Amino acid sequence: MNVVDKALLPFFPHAVMERMKARHVIRAFEAAEPSRTHKAKRETRGANRALQHAGKSMRDQCRALDQNHDIVTGLFDRMEERVVGGPGISVEPIPLTLTGDVHLEFAALIKSHWAEWSLKPEAAGELSRPQMERIICRTWLRDGEALAQELVGKIANYEHLHAVPYSLELLESDFLPWEKNDESKGIIQGIERNSWRRVRAFHLLKQHPGDSLGRGMTLDTKRVPAEQMIHIAYRKRIGQNRGQPLLHAVITRLADIKDYEESERVAARISAALAMYIKKGSPDDYVAPKAGTDARTFQMAPGMVIDTLLPGEEVGMIKSDRPNPFLEGFRNGQLKAVAAGARIGYSSLARSYDGTYSAQRQELVEAQLGYDQLQHDFIDYWCRRVYRNWLRVAIMSGVIKVPHDVDPRTVYGAIYQGPVMPWINPVHEATAWNLLTESGFADEAEVARARQRNPQELKRSREAEIKANREKGLVFSSDAYHKFYGKNQTNEQTQKPAADAAKGVSGDDD
Repeated sequence: MNVVDKALLPFFPHAVMERMKARHVIRAFEAAEPSRTHKAKRETRGANRALQHAGKSMRDQCRALDQNHDIVTGLFDRMEERVVGGPGISVEPIPLTLTGDVHLEFAALIKSHWAEWSLKPEAAGELSRPQMERIICRTWLRDGEALAQELVGKIANYEHLHAVPYSLELLESDFLPWEKNDESKGIIQGIERNSWRRVRAFHLLKQHPGDSLGRGMTLDTKRVPAEQMIHIAYRKRIGQNRGQPLLHAVITRLADIKDYEESERVAARISAALAMYIKKGSPDDYVAPKAGTDARTFQMAPGMVIDTLLPGEEVGMIKSDRPNPFLEGFRNGQLKAVAAGARIGYSSLARSYDGTYSAQRQELVEAQLGYDQLQHDFIDYWCRRVYRNWLRVAIMSGVIKVPHDVDPRTVYGAIYQGPVMPWINPVHEATAWNLLTESGFADEAEVARARQRNPQELKRSREAEIKANREKGLVFSSDAYHKFYGKNQTNEQTQKPAADAAKGVSGDDD
């Protein structure tokens, strides 16, 4: 009972009892109180204040690790492969007609113009769309955020590289200064927001601060409306203004792994240099060498015998305990902790695939959940906005004309498809998809998309292939038409419904 409780006890005994009870409950949570072994570190600052001083340092450290640390380079390489992939995020337009069917002709028109624009979508004309998406994804995860300014229509001193007047100027997060703060105008860390925290504008530096060539850092900025900017950020807290690197929680561990491995490599190289010594025996046996004589040397050879030792001498070898046999176990344990904090599978991070089939599949399934979440974030932040704004500009500029029978509400409809989980056992996977399709729990389009194929493009390819095979008299098991009807049936017989074919009814049964 403290002094306040003693003073209140004669007048408010019930209140004092409740105070003591509440104090006892609070103390029941040991994690809330510091102890000799528990420091009870706390974070009471807001999201923006916590990142104000740490954000830039973490970004720079992650860049240095990506440049110099093989593990981190491999980590971000794998993230590019699993989040975006080689062909990039594929976009399948699905505009609908007024009757609710997919307008295939309009979808094909959009797809052809999108493919042409994808050759040189960014302002410099150096990257294709998949390359652009991969570098944006890497920048987003490594630095915590990435920026792009949308260039629409006629721009002074700039010429678009395609028919659709829409291009993207890619910018690193350095262009958005952390030091740009003016709370009276709603500017925090270079981003201007209204009272409801909706972004109104970005205040960008006119040049990269790392390219100043000794002229010094300047906050000479330009105000760009939010409608012209894309800001993809990796956020972890509500109300967080800027993004933080994916590796924010494992930076120290990664740096320690690199330093420890470097120390072990140096020790192993020193130990690899064979060193020997001559033990002189007792001090009385020691004879000082004559002045001007060189140190004694022995020529080493297999099976040699040294018989030039003096009385009391013997040859000894400096023992080498390197390479350290415990290095691999320690390193793997540290990499497992890194994998847990970086949304990546341990096997992919360590490039170690020595587990059982079941363990490998379980790890792949769990890791894919993390990749899928990042993939959906990337689509929401970047791909969907880029595609919709591109299509809007294409329609407004007259490059693409919307047919009169297209439902206006579905013009921007599309399916976004990134890399899918690879097959561990192709036979089992294919059998499962076949059973789901035959049972009606999946359709052909879903199977095609699961293999990163566009269903309409796949059908057109199959039609052309089957037509060419039939013209040349080639029959394969993939053409079920020949299995049920044969190639020499009349037109009336060949137009049987697909249901008869599924029942195994042949043309000879009629």
